[in-house]
Amino acid sequence: MTPLIGLLIWALDVYIWIIVIAVIISWMVALDVLNARNKWVYKFCTAINAITNPVILKIRKHVPPIGGMDFSPVIAIFGLMIIQALLRGLAY
Repeated sequence: MTPLIGLLIWALDVYIWIIVIAVIISWMVALDVLNARNKWVYKFCTAINAITNPVILKIRKHVPPIGGMDFSPVIAIFGLMIIQALLRGLAY
């Protein structure tokens, strides 16, 4: 595996985990486990959303919420996993 492809796979892994963290944080804010009016929580949520929104918002344009559930993070994670598999196939 070339170092560049290895780095891209690693970066996609990190991005997938950031999406998972964003989902968990959004649930915690919705359930009032985290107080979004807290300065540090607000800054963290803003940073996480700034990182994940470019991908998630593009998917949300095409996939509306179904039954009140937003499946765009799941679709983003599956898409990133497919890209990782293609990169692994390209490397070998």
